[in-house]
Amino acid sequence: MTRGGPVIAVDGPAAAGKGTLARRLAEALDLPYLDTGLLYRAVGRLALDAGQDPAQPAERFAEALMPADMRRKDLRTPDVALAASKVAAQPAVRAALVETQHRFATERGAVLDGRDIGTAIFPDADVKLFITASSATRALRRFLQSGGDPTAADAQTRLREMEEALHARDEADASRESAPLRVADDAHVIETDTLDAQAVLAEALRVTRERLVAVRG
Repeated sequence: MTRGGPVIAVDGPAAAGKGTLARRLAEALDLPYLDTGLLYRAVGRLALDAGQDPAQPAERFAEALMPADMRRKDLRTPDVALAASKVAAQPAVRAALVETQHRFATERGAVLDGRDIGTAIFPDADVKLFITASSATRALRRFLQSGGDPTAADAQTRLREMEEALHARDEADASRESAPLRVADDAHVIETDTLDAQAVLAEALRVTRERLVAVRG
């Protein structure tokens, strides 16, 4: 595929920090950014709006997806997250969204974050990064992002529930037949448990610039 710029794949499990990194990386490199998870959330939202179980065939919603569907304010709810996981497990849905992701990167290249960018969507990506962290770290981040108070009486219960939910999502993503979550053989893995966002960005920029120089030869 002919592209007008580099494609950088940022993969990893939920709440590992890949979205924050990908946005900042795109800004630093002046590249378009696509949160591919929003594609699946939007498809899941459309299925729910239609009164359909997202586990049922949802290809028609993927084919009808419009840019406005990804700008909705109700895509970050727990029910939509579950719906996204169910539609993402469907090969027909994933196939319908592949072309959308390819078109996005054609003109200028792009930074895309998701779970299968470097393995299934762009196996020829110029740079592949895999961002990860322990389930405990990811649960705490999600808890704080949602406005949780670590000193609240129910904080430990909520954290445990979030960690269990993340673990279940990890297993579902890793075990699905279509494009399971895995580390690409040529991906650079960044563990973010002990790194803040600035340190993660610095490491990602270092790796990206080194690999782009090598690609350009």
